[in-house]
Amino acid sequence: MGRNVTPLGATGRGVLVTGASRGIGRAVAAAFARQGDRVAVHCSAPGPDARETLAALEGEGHVLLAADLADPARVETLAAEAHDALGGVDVLVNNAAVMVAHPLPETSYEDWQAAWHRTAAVNLFGAANLTHLVTRRMIDEGRGGRVVNMGSRGAFRGEPAHPAYGATKAALHALGQSLAVSLAPYGIAVASVAPGFVATERVAGRLEGPEGADIRSQSPFGRVADPEEIASAVLYLASPGALWSSGTVLDVNGASYLRT
Repeated sequence: MGRNVTPLGATGRGVLVTGASRGIGRAVAAAFARQGDRVAVHCSAPGPDARETLAALEGEGHVLLAADLADPARVETLAAEAHDALGGVDVLVNNAAVMVAHPLPETSYEDWQAAWHRTAAVNLFGAANLTHLVTRRMIDEGRGGRVVNMGSRGAFRGEPAHPAYGATKAALHALGQSLAVSLAPYGIAVASVAPGFVATERVAGRLEGPEGADIRSQSPFGRVADPEEIASAVLYLASPGALWSSGTVLDVNGASYLRT
């Protein structure tokens, strides 16, 4: 593999999942735990959802860690805590994100700036900073590893009510492709998942309301994804067999949006 990198095993790894209190992050954490990995469940602040996620994980060696990803100093502490608690991080899943509505025609300049700053601080800079800290340890320890970024279909089809979200997800895809090239010599593969609409707690009201039927009709399957379906894609991209998929942006949207 080059540069004396230790091959990445299939199970028993240390996995850090950001934004794992509920939704997709919770499903991802559970999927890794089921296959025997040790999982660091990240949340912005400790609460009942995060503790519930941790308590439900199969196996042992899991830990709950809190940090505001918009704070570079706290990100540095998070990386160190995850490394110590797991005995090293083999897989980083950058899942945490914020989504602040700010459609341009209806948003003041002040609110526009606030939405962009908060969204970029978490979705892009937080992920970039954490990736730097985690992968530098991988390099220093010669352990190889995986980074999987949670992107979005919105990076391609647009997010009219949440333009900063769409833009930061597109940037996250591009970051992953850049790092896939620069980190490959160290045995570190980097890829992204681009989900479409997913049935999580955050959007339950929309799915149950008047627009629910329209949202489900976006896919020819006539439904939206379950979080576990997104988790299965993350699990694959983090697996030893997915090394040659480094640099990939994997669409997981039920054919609701097809790129050409």
